[in-house]
Amino acid sequence: MAPNETSAVATAENEFHVDAPTPWEVMKVRARSHMGFWIGGGFVLICVIVAALAPWITPFDPFDQDLDKRFVPPVWNEEGSWTHPLGTDQFGRDYLTRLIFGGQISLAIGFLAATVAAIVGSIIGMIGGYFGGRVDAVVMYVINSKLALPGLIVSLSLVAVFGGSFLVLVLVLAFAFWDAYAVALRTITMQIRTQDFVAAAEAAGASRRRIILSEILPNLLNQVIVIFTLEVALAILIEATLSFLGLGIQPPTPSWGGLVSEGRDQMFFNPYLVTIPGVTIFIVAIAINMMGDGIRDITAPEGRN
Repeated sequence: MAPNETSAVATAENEFHVDAPTPWEVMKVRARSHMGFWIGGGFVLICVIVAALAPWITPFDPFDQDLDKRFVPPVWNEEGSWTHPLGTDQFGRDYLTRLIFGGQISLAIGFLAATVAAIVGSIIGMIGGYFGGRVDAVVMYVINSKLALPGLIVSLSLVAVFGGSFLVLVLVLAFAFWDAYAVALRTITMQIRTQDFVAAAEAAGASRRRIILSEILPNLLNQVIVIFTLEVALAILIEATLSFLGLGIQPPTPSWGGLVSEGRDQMFFNPYLVTIPGVTIFIVAIAINMMGDGIRDITAPEGRN
């Protein structure tokens, strides 16, 4: 072929060549325009930072009592003061301080419980989905047994038996949530194990452990993250429920559910003692769900109906 003809063919190929964006670049473009992800994720990030820095940003100790300052109303009330922006409780403790320190407990329980559940449920689901056969039958029996149990009632029973310590709440809530990961990841693993890249790894002599961790798990991470965000919000709500019923974190240690429980006797006279932590739980749960929906849309928007 003549040099002129060769250059002409190369020019024609360059004209029709299109550089496809990488998956990471596509996700970055989608993330820039997803307001729900930024609003929800930003609010959750602010809450986590404020809770982590609570000892350095709060002017009061959450356990200090001053009976001379009982039931100081919030700052938006005519009798309120910027010294106590959210007022004080029945023992004269600064309510903003207790709300922030309560966020440490509630958020830590929510994230740790969802993390433990994600680890346990993901392992069980991937094992059942990859090996199949009798292994999958045993996994399905375990999952079905868990699904047959009423989650909230079992959580109430376990906390009543073992107490409402921080560790017990984390383990009980993790036990309540692991099946959501196992069910989803088992189904997806069964679909992925038939793909060509898994067959190629098996033909190359890769061990089953390496195939699960290197080939299957990376393709499940977006599902794990989405379920994780939903379970964090649910764990915070259930922890608040248990604390409200007196079975969670015990006073005087603050938690959002515990603050609602402490203020319920005054809800008709000083409603801010109930509404402030209640609204906080509501907003944080909504923000976490918005962040989870955003992650789902950014990583796998084609999966939405």
